[in-house]
Amino acid sequence: AVVLCAYLEMGGIDLRDRSVIELGAGTGLLGIVATLLGKGFFVCLFNAIYNCSAHVTITDRAAALEFLESNVQANLPSELRPRAVVKELTWGKDLSNFPPGAFDFVLGADIVYLEETFAELLQTLEHLCSEQTVILLSCRIRYERDHKFLKMLRGRFSVYEVHYDSSKDVHIYKAQRGSRKDDL
Repeated sequence: AVVLCAYLEMGGIDLRDRSVIELGAGTGLLGIVATLLGKGFFVCLFNAIYNCSAHVTITDRAAALEFLESNVQANLPSELRPRAVVKELTWGKDLSNFPPGAFDFVLGADIVYLEETFAELLQTLEHLCSEQTVILLSCRIRYERDHKFLKMLRGRFSVYEVHYDSSKDVHIYKAQRGSRKDDL
């Protein structure tokens, strides 16, 4: 999560006024940082100031939600808390609780490790993504199963490695539907 947060902080991705969902949030660090980075304002031609904050949905399984919610409350300023919503999401289940294709960004940090969840994770990604949605996944490639997941992901999305942190041995992959190769 730390590596993906740092990647987002580098500023190549504008989260302002975007809809973002984090999968398998754990502590919620990535979703909290996305909410903070999505904070922004712009001034129009008539000098009116408009809020352009990101809308971030931070998800995990039911057992993690209480801790996740307390982290969001403790680490976001009160004016940004309404922009971050904690919701239950078990991959592949109750996807109707999330509008299909409604997110600009899907974020996941270290969520590729249980092979028995790969099919449900892919099903969830397909449900959440439109043609324009950008998926950013950070992970270590430790085992053959990690390569297997990337191969499965490449079967449904265009996947590119966009960053590698050699000090932490963490890769960041960008995935999108179709074959779009334009940068963020």
